[in-house]
Amino acid sequence: MSMEPIVALEIGTSRVRVFVGEAREDGGLMITAVGDSASSGMRKGEMFHFESVCSCVETALRQAEEAANLTINEVYLAMSGSQIEGMPNRGEIPVDGEITQEHVDHVLRVAKEVTLPADRQILHSIVGQYGVDGLCGVMPVGMVGKTLSADVLIVHGLYSRMINLVRVVKALKLDVAELLFSGLCSAMAALSAEQKLQGVLLIDLGGGTTDYVAYAQAKIADAGVIGVGGDHVTNDLARGFRLPTTEAEALKIQHGDAMVSAAGRTRRLALPAGAGETPRTAKLSDLQTIVHLRMEETFGLIRARLQQQKLLHLLGGGVVLTGGGAYLKNATQLAEKVFGLPCGVGVPRNVSGLAANLAVPEYATGVGAVLCGYKSARMKAEQAGTVWKKIGHWFGVG
Repeated sequence: MSMEPIVALEIGTSRVRVFVGEAREDGGLMITAVGDSASSGMRKGEMFHFESVCSCVETALRQAEEAANLTINEVYLAMSGSQIEGMPNRGEIPVDGEITQEHVDHVLRVAKEVTLPADRQILHSIVGQYGVDGLCGVMPVGMVGKTLSADVLIVHGLYSRMINLVRVVKALKLDVAELLFSGLCSAMAALSAEQKLQGVLLIDLGGGTTDYVAYAQAKIADAGVIGVGGDHVTNDLARGFRLPTTEAEALKIQHGDAMVSAAGRTRRLALPAGAGETPRTAKLSDLQTIVHLRMEETFGLIRARLQQQKLLHLLGGGVVLTGGGAYLKNATQLAEKVFGLPCGVGVPRNVSGLAANLAVPEYATGVGAVLCGYKSARMKAEQAGTVWKKIGHWFGVG
């Protein structure tokens, strides 16, 4: 089955990236090009300057086109933002007898029928588990029962915030194949089937936002966005030490630590000083405390959400960190402390191309968006093929 290249666009707070993927003969996926540009005009995953975002996206697109030697006409657009929310919903219908596929289709329609404010738009309706007479986690077709239920996670966001990013793509004369939630893309790239079966929490630590996706019994049980990211840590340091943002960012990269060390209480750091300013120093432990408190707050907000949803005890596979924030020293140790679960760093899996350059946590969203696009395109192609086979049969051909 021949397929056109799949192109994913990730418009983040810190970076804008374009990933080009092509199908291999064995059915796998190969990343053939990446375009990367510093992001401007974005804050907390949301746009505040249209022209700046357009310029950054165009730069990344042109890089990818040159590297892949193709013209990009359509993209799968991955997006985040604190306005994106996950809402679990359950549908239930009476069956009183053997359950058929028609019953399953019916209960799914019921579960997906949610009332949202007029300014909200559904991004994904993700099927979770089915239940028969209160017994959950079953494959219901062929079973006998009185009631059939289906759990669905509705991921939705503010229409205006999402359509503004679509308008950026349209302004560059491109089409949007699908809108995708960045957190789901990261999970697609970085998690294994075994981790999902065990139950796992993926946290994507971005520049302006932190996305999270929780799996329980191989199904997505919750997802959402915290409007806090690495830029907030930088801003905390800038205020705490009275530094320009660029110098606070450099300080974070060089000395940032999510845990406060004993050695940090005695070690002092030289702070950047401008012309004519008196040289200053600060305790390393003060820097570590600032970073620690912000990261602990971020993880704590996610933990509180999962505790409210009664999901923490289902996360036997632990926690996986992706995104640029996964590089922060001792971020995994802090996550282990907050969640009481083992934690590791996740990188894209099950793709080839560009050698080891792909195996980094900040590429999880972009690579995952290509994987989501590839899966969607294959399904559409297979459905189209089935339709043409039926038409051929009707007319006595094929």
